[in-house]
Amino acid sequence: MRLVHINLLQPGMKLGKRIYSEEGLVLLSEDVELTQRLISRMKDLGIGYVYIKDAATEDIIVPEMLQEETKRRALVEIKQQFQNMSGFRTKSRISHFGKTLTGLMNTILEDIGSQKEAMIMLMDMSSTDFDLYNHSLNVCVYTLVLGVASGYNRQQLMEIGLGALLHDIGKTQIASEVLYKPSRLTDEEFKLIQQHTTYGHRILKDEPGIPLLAAHCALQHHERIDGSGYPFGLKGNEIHDYAKWIALADSYDAMTTNRVYQQALLPHQAVEVLYTGSCTLYEQRMLEKFRDCVAIYPIGMSVKLSTGEVGVVASIHPRIPQRPIIRVLKDAEGQDLHAPYEIDLSTALSVMITGVEGAEEVPSMPVSGQYLES
Repeated sequence: MRLVHINLLQPGMKLGKRIYSEEGLVLLSEDVELTQRLISRMKDLGIGYVYIKDAATEDIIVPEMLQEETKRRALVEIKQQFQNMSGFRTKSRISHFGKTLTGLMNTILEDIGSQKEAMIMLMDMSSTDFDLYNHSLNVCVYTLVLGVASGYNRQQLMEIGLGALLHDIGKTQIASEVLYKPSRLTDEEFKLIQQHTTYGHRILKDEPGIPLLAAHCALQHHERIDGSGYPFGLKGNEIHDYAKWIALADSYDAMTTNRVYQQALLPHQAVEVLYTGSCTLYEQRMLEKFRDCVAIYPIGMSVKLSTGEVGVVASIHPRIPQRPIIRVLKDAEGQDLHAPYEIDLSTALSVMITGVEGAEEVPSMPVSGQYLES
């Protein structure tokens, strides 16, 4: 299958992956044949990319970071546990909060550990909008991949995984009309959102079965190494490494997820934006590790080459993900090739990826403020 920009969809194409709503409901199933009406509806929903099936890419398998059942169970558990924390209603809390999420974390770690080469792949490019539950799971999975790559042991992975999963639990205390406001926040609303870090720490610090470090992750994941973050303006080593890793995963997911007021960036665009914060917002060593772990051109993505040809990412080299193997489908004149061929960018060093078919160029934007606010 291949990943296609919404503007390049044509009636008659078949979906390669399901499309879900922000509530996790299936909007369109795999193998559905697209019509102009369905394409228009997807555009109205703000969907930027979808996977389609075709003969030229039928053998290209797009890997999943989590098994379908694990993801479904995780979203159900996250939603239930977060809703039980809403408004600090301690009497209605489920007493096995910590035990339940620890069991879930074990399953997630097993899924990630079962992959030969764990890399950060976008969890779902077909989602219709940002929501707290999917975001929490995405940040958890991305952070765990970074933890594995950093050599963390099982206990450390459990700590940072729970910290990442629960980093935004303080947002259960924020009114939904502010949290999901379909436009830019006012200064006062933004200050209210910022309080989620202290709310999260308050919820988690005495919760049985939840490591205290997870509470610190909730408190510190918006701190930045130059002191420009919140809630305390901590600098450098005053911020725990777990929180620094989560900050990267958090910002990356915020940028690569659709918003009502902002279309999602592609992975390579988001990484470029993150890099503009090197040594000010984020540690350079961590950015380099993040870059080495993220598939900036995911398998199945349609890309443009410096030769003028267009192809699809067929596979990725784990050690040099920026130089994937490309299956060339169109020549420099834009004509479909009768016999597609593959080019390995790790050896064809004179050839470069110049863009994504159908996508706009990398936008110029700041790396602070609401754009990175998850």
